[in-house]
Amino acid sequence: MDLLNTLVDKGLRREPPTREEALAVLDTSDDDLLDVVAAAGKVRRHWFGRRVKLNYLVNLKSGLCPEDCSYCSQRLGSKADILKYTWLKPDEASKAAAAGVAGGAKRVCLVASGRGPTDRDVDRVSDTIKTIKDQNEGVEVCACLGLLSDGQAERLRAAGADAYNHNLNTSEATYGDITSTHTYADRVDTVHKAHDAGLSACSGLIAGMGESDEDLVDVVFSLRALDPDSVPVNFLIPFEGTPLAKEWNLTPQRCLRILAMVRFVCPDVEVRLAGGREVHLRTMQPLALHLANSIFLGDYLTSEGQAGRADLEMIADAGFEVEGADRVTLPEHRAASGGCGSHEDAGCGSHEDGAGCGSHEGVGCGSHRDDAGCGSHEGAGLCDSAAVPPVSEPRTDLVAVRRRGAGTDLAPNA
Repeated sequence: MDLLNTLVDKGLRREPPTREEALAVLDTSDDDLLDVVAAAGKVRRHWFGRRVKLNYLVNLKSGLCPEDCSYCSQRLGSKADILKYTWLKPDEASKAAAAGVAGGAKRVCLVASGRGPTDRDVDRVSDTIKTIKDQNEGVEVCACLGLLSDGQAERLRAAGADAYNHNLNTSEATYGDITSTHTYADRVDTVHKAHDAGLSACSGLIAGMGESDEDLVDVVFSLRALDPDSVPVNFLIPFEGTPLAKEWNLTPQRCLRILAMVRFVCPDVEVRLAGGREVHLRTMQPLALHLANSIFLGDYLTSEGQAGRADLEMIADAGFEVEGADRVTLPEHRAASGGCGSHEDAGCGSHEDGAGCGSHEGVGCGSHRDDAGCGSHEGAGLCDSAAVPPVSEPRTDLVAVRRRGAGTDLAPNA
């Protein structure tokens, strides 16, 4: 396939595809899907080998957000039954972080719901960052606190933060359809603030919100222009109680094509397989490891992910290896100062406004859960084969969104 040969050649040279070529990747047929994955996999392996970086979310403050992001279970007016609590104390957050580090996570992602931090919040998070770093040697810390005001990124950097995440989520043209309480330009400004402060900038997208192929290509090219070190790719979980609760638009094949397109546009960047992978990729998750070089371990913010042990087994079974703390994530030309990031010895990061470190609210659902739907264990019946929809249609019957500890005082990822 001439298109794929061209895209591989460009990816190995760090040359972006044209918009037309990126759109053509999204338009490939299911018959060509494995060829697409194999081609993008060559680019991924060239820059990142067979390493998979593990990241771990700690939700510092959950729920009651004043913003109205349509995808978010913590949004203003959300009726989702989720955990709601105020700030975790530094020792509590460090204890939660240690569980992820023990499982092999290289980076801890500190997330707090809300429009953006107050100066007092920055002080609070700074204390948490210092505690985590004191108690977990060598761990990277990324903050995701929403829109930043002047000087706040510098203060987080001084406290020891390696990275800051704020996702663009969707194209500028459609952003107003998703959120009205802040603008696309506000998000871009926060990414610039993080970048300018010497933090490793991380910014990504959410696919499956009803956007067009053109919107997906637009946001990925916009991300490339921002030059983040990491690009988390989230797949919408239509969380009950949110405006997008009925938006089931994704198939595993569609998700793989999106990941391949992102890899071709951002060949030498940490592409993170983020929220929603368990729900939408399901048994095809191992194929996604040929495209993304980074994943989240375990649970997300307000929903359960795949069990951490299952993540580690999947990585090993697919022939990949967990990236150790002694390895630099990014290619040498991006990590010239010796850190995992590319800006003034910064780390590499990921996060977003209350939507998680590179993940959106309410993402994740493990197939090992007892109510995981058709085909799950513990009393689940067999599917009626006559009722199985064509492969080109989303399979909403296969999943149930599992809220994390709703109705309990369970801390995030504890």
